[in-house]
Amino acid sequence: MTLAPLLKAVSTEGFAADLHHALAQSQRSISPKYFYDEQGSALFEQICELPEYYPTRTELALLRKHAAELANLIGPQAQLIEYGAGALSKVRLLLAQLERPQAFVPIDISGPHLLQACAALQADYPSLNIQPVVGDFSRAVALPAPAPAGGQRVGFFPGSSIGNFTPPEAQAFLAMTAEQLRGGGLLIGVDLIKDPDLLHAAYNDSQGVTARFNLNLLERARCELGAQFAADGFRHSAFYNAPLQRIEMHLLSMRRQVLRLQGLDYVFEAGETLHTENSYKYSVAGFQALAERAGFRAGPVWTDAHNWFSLHWLQAPAS
Repeated sequence: MTLAPLLKAVSTEGFAADLHHALAQSQRSISPKYFYDEQGSALFEQICELPEYYPTRTELALLRKHAAELANLIGPQAQLIEYGAGALSKVRLLLAQLERPQAFVPIDISGPHLLQACAALQADYPSLNIQPVVGDFSRAVALPAPAPAGGQRVGFFPGSSIGNFTPPEAQAFLAMTAEQLRGGGLLIGVDLIKDPDLLHAAYNDSQGVTARFNLNLLERARCELGAQFAADGFRHSAFYNAPLQRIEMHLLSMRRQVLRLQGLDYVFEAGETLHTENSYKYSVAGFQALAERAGFRAGPVWTDAHNWFSLHWLQAPAS
């Protein structure tokens, strides 16, 4: 079957408005969704291959080990919805085990990257009904088909991206997905609290790929919005904020400078930052409690031998 048409485009205007808003604040912060233009998506795939970046390989090992068990929970004729789909590498481990999936609906903000990944997946699964949606998965996008009559509507949210939300935002996102997935469930990857040295290494890799990924947000602003700033004016900064149990990523101003955006000037003093990402870490019990407040019922959990990462099955409310 052929790929379904895209249902939503991501606008440059939204990026411009959010960046202006961020730069006008005394504590500047912007959503990490703007990392993921075509170049940013490619850089993130490189990050996932780095030796310091444990989440990807740990989660893949869990998916390989428990794929048959997970497929039994998902059941036959399921409609599988992947939030923040990316390269579609992890979902292949589920698709290889699923019985007659009704459709696969990958949602991602980077259109070219998503379509390329869908084309490769379609070549390997020619009978699979793939219905890509380009859009912001953190909001309630319109899904392209009703829930299947003979199976469940199941969400798949790997990669610990839930950590990019603050806890209240995470609860709101989970409440939204609980409504979308009524009668089904959600399989979600969650990074766990661990030694800060491991976290620091993962977000400050020796090859500097994460730094390029972070700095690419400014490069995107230059290319798409005509932003003007000194090429060497900002540096990648990432650290673990232990009281808040999160990694923070910032773009750190190296000196007093002006960033010009669409005719407006924004002054950065030396040491001021644009906060670009949080990555919250959870305990298993803490995340289950959060999910239950959002309307899910906590189900089985799988962790690796080091307790670095977890996969959670969450049962959605009855339809």
